[in-house]
Amino acid sequence: MSAATEYRYHRLTWEEMNEAIAAQKVVVLPTGSTEQHGPHLPLDVDAFLVETVCLELGRRAPDRVLVLPTVSFGLNRHHIDFPGTIHIEPEVFIAFCLNITKSVAYHGFEKILIVNGHGSNTPLVDLVARKTVLATNSLCAAVNYYSLGVEAFERIRETPVMAHADEFETSLYLHLAPERVRMDRAVAGNDVVGKYMSSDSTSPYVRFNDYWGRWTKVGVHGDPTAATAEKGKVLFEAVLSRLVELVDEFRAWPVAPRSDQHKGPVQTHIPW
Repeated sequence: MSAATEYRYHRLTWEEMNEAIAAQKVVVLPTGSTEQHGPHLPLDVDAFLVETVCLELGRRAPDRVLVLPTVSFGLNRHHIDFPGTIHIEPEVFIAFCLNITKSVAYHGFEKILIVNGHGSNTPLVDLVARKTVLATNSLCAAVNYYSLGVEAFERIRETPVMAHADEFETSLYLHLAPERVRMDRAVAGNDVVGKYMSSDSTSPYVRFNDYWGRWTKVGVHGDPTAATAEKGKVLFEAVLSRLVELVDEFRAWPVAPRSDQHKGPVQTHIPW
């Protein structure tokens, strides 16, 4: 392998890394979680799905992408009533991921893309991306991989809820590793819904996420019984095709010089 064809960040030597920096590949950081996903799916759903998506992205665009090892733990205390769930405090998660992105920026990469697979990480990876831009001369963006598959899902879905251990995630897992899915244990579940709020932040008005142990005993939000490997293949291809497009757009995005509009001197020593 060479820097031109190797898409796994940690498989390069330091000499080859210099070549990858010169090529200005987009560095991809997958973020997921280790948490309960109902009685039918393993704890690794979010980490496994996002990692598989990102590695396939690397295989399809090896000359433009370098994929970092997956951050497999995230904000999860709301799932802690279910055995096996691992929780990382949000401040710790942000600091950890920011150290990764700042390291990548330090070496000279200009574009860093966080690809997230765990819903509760969403506000955290958004902050990591913003803080990276403010602290470095690089650009960092964040995307939930599954958002790129929503339009395809609308064409094939048979159930109303897209949330957790549902038709979407279960279909993807069935496509990628069917031997790990216990479809005989799959059951539907829903959260508590009011006029403005819902237990799992499915309301269009209010962001609110309660302890799952207060409203479910199965750990499912959605209906995985309608999931199939065929649907998973459609979702996988839809996500990958759009992710490749996103990488190409981001790679071409200009890093323009800043234009300071102050007429007097500014205090550049302030560290924020």
